[in-house]
Amino acid sequence: MSPSPADLPPSYRLVHLVETQSTNAEAMRLALAGEAGPLWVLADRQTGGRGRSGRTWTSEAGNLFASLLITTHCSAARAGQLSLVAGVAAIDAIREAGLPAAAYVRLKWPNDILIGTAKAGGILVESSARSGAAGMVAVVGVGLNLASAPSELGRDATYLAAHGLALSPDRALCFLAGAMDAWLATWDEGEGFARVREAWLERAGSLGELLSVHAGASIVEGRFAGLDAEGALLIAAEDGSEQRFTYGDVTLTGANADQRTIRDEKGE
Repeated sequence: MSPSPADLPPSYRLVHLVETQSTNAEAMRLALAGEAGPLWVLADRQTGGRGRSGRTWTSEAGNLFASLLITTHCSAARAGQLSLVAGVAAIDAIREAGLPAAAYVRLKWPNDILIGTAKAGGILVESSARSGAAGMVAVVGVGLNLASAPSELGRDATYLAAHGLALSPDRALCFLAGAMDAWLATWDEGEGFARVREAWLERAGSLGELLSVHAGASIVEGRFAGLDAEGALLIAAEDGSEQRFTYGDVTLTGANADQRTIRDEKGE
């Protein structure tokens, strides 16, 4: 059964599509036509799912492809924090839905949802100013592998049912919508980001985890040193110095990590 607005937090509306090119693209189309949100766009299937940096994403039936459209009055830099807000909300939604405690669900900066070191989902945030309208519109796309995982990522991927949680896309959206509403209120246009940052770190890998960041033409290796006050990734070198990253492809390079590049993709 399709979820209804009654299944979502108060004031949220829902557009449920059988098929669309991508839920992010549909949400942005609605925004540029005057829709202010808050509105969820849910699709049973995507024909052109996109990931970070324009990468493609296979959209298998039975998985979650959803995007939240909101209007925000914060700066563009703070709007970028919505990826971290959504990551915290996604972990909370998965746990609330009943993922067994033995499954190590966690976050990888900036927008991957992992179980162990295998990708189980991702996030894509896009924003745009609207001519003649106050604030900007932000679209927060979340993809979760519920019933299957793509095989062409070039790295390990997994899905929730393989770890003991059978969940329909409709029910997954209900859990996600509730968690997003709560964390958006905490975030408060960026004023409450310190609490979001703390929650994100609690749901991420351990400090000191070995990783590398491919940013532009360079690859930097080091240890995870947390996030700064704005949400940028901090990497510590062997000499104790730290570098700050606001974008980049992150690879886990520890002994138990998948050694192939972790692509920051998502199913919208």
